Amino acid sequence: MTGKLTSNGVALSNPDLRRVVVVGTSCSGKTTLAGRITGELRVPNIELDAIHWLPQWQERPLEEFRELTAMAVAEERWVADGNYTRKVRDIVWGRATSVIWLNYSFPLVLWRALSRTVRRSFGGQVLYSGNKESLRHAFLSRESIIWWVITTFHRRRRAFPAQFQKPEFRHLNVIEFRKQRDADAFVNSLNDARSTPDESAMQRGPGNER
Repeated sequence: MTGKLTSNGVALSNPDLRRVVVVGTSCSGKTTLAGRITGELRVPNIELDAIHWLPQWQERPLEEFRELTAMAVAEERWVADGNYTRKVRDIVWGRATSVIWLNYSFPLVLWRALSRTVRRSFGGQVLYSGNKESLRHAFLSRESIIWWVITTFHRRRRAFPAQFQKPEFRHLNVIEFRKQRDADAFVNSLNDARSTPDESAMQRGPGNER
């Protein structure tokens, strides 16, 4: 595997992937990577945005959001994506075994924000609870995702390392990727591990079960 893998400051070679949460600044590619990992591990995918947003881009009431999130992460195995720092981080991170941090550069994240917004707007892509993005909302609204990325990127990037060191999160295996190719290699390693035959089974062969 590539990337920086640590647990309490100690280098890892085989992180615990029973319950994984993918984090990073907005538009860093959390949902896409989580979906790919979900496919390789064959476990449930928890998309926090899908739980949080109601129709017409209305936010789900906090207590209901926390309750639904707690129910989702109560399962033994899953891959989740999303930040929601003050709302459900204690629930999700407290239950997770590993956190994947997409620590990509600002130009890459901004480009992804722009291209994703244009693609979704012109394509009429239906998101959570039937919501859709629009160019007007994305570029002219006070809640513009583009403006959000610009104004929060550096602050959030600085905040993650401090969060990882908090006592309540010191149990987490931290997997940091700074390049897309490192994340790709990680996903490929999951595929390789899953497709590698069990050596003991090969040695026993048909009819030699013990």
